[in-house]
Amino acid sequence: MTSPTAIEYGIPYHIFTRGTNRENIFKEEGNYYRFMSLFAHHVAPIAETYAYCLLRNHLHLFLRIRNKSEIAKINEGDKAVKFLLQTSPGQHFSNLFNAYAKTINNAFHRTGSLFQHPFGRIPVTNQKYYFCLLRYIHQNPQHHGLVKDFREWPFSSFHSLHSRENQNLSGFISLTKIDLVFNQLEPRLKSPELGLLGPLIISDYF
Repeated sequence: MTSPTAIEYGIPYHIFTRGTNRENIFKEEGNYYRFMSLFAHHVAPIAETYAYCLLRNHLHLFLRIRNKSEIAKINEGDKAVKFLLQTSPGQHFSNLFNAYAKTINNAFHRTGSLFQHPFGRIPVTNQKYYFCLLRYIHQNPQHHGLVKDFREWPFSSFHSLHSRENQNLSGFISLTKIDLVFNQLEPRLKSPELGLLGPLIISDYF
């Protein structure tokens, strides 16, 4: 198996992973909240989060890794800022998944890997993927038959983005508004003909 491409600073990514042998990684409701708590600790300080969906045996994240200067500024005064800057972005995700796996292993008396390795990462490098990803992430619970209507799934960013309230699952992290996301992605993702597409995304998606 070839090694995955290293996660880079300043780039938006679709991050995804699932349980080993398709095992459920979220076994009860409290697990979803525990994961987001750990996400807030390990990943949120280095990333802008645009969308997420936590399902029973897998998860999807849409986020942008901040540049080092952004990380230093947003975490200014935090004793952990040196650690944040010295640790590679990919390692922050590994720390998240390892910490969560330990939680599940201890709670359910299991051993071994919880997640498949390596976790998936795809740079969001074109407009089509950007548009499709927002839909795909939120519609995933319906696609897998977990609910009849994806709006009924409680463990995604859909309701927070739809209401435009800067809250998410249990309020652990702040979501960047959809109507700001497109303007903050890499310049190559923008089109002079289309301009700022954030408001169009909202009206088109919802």
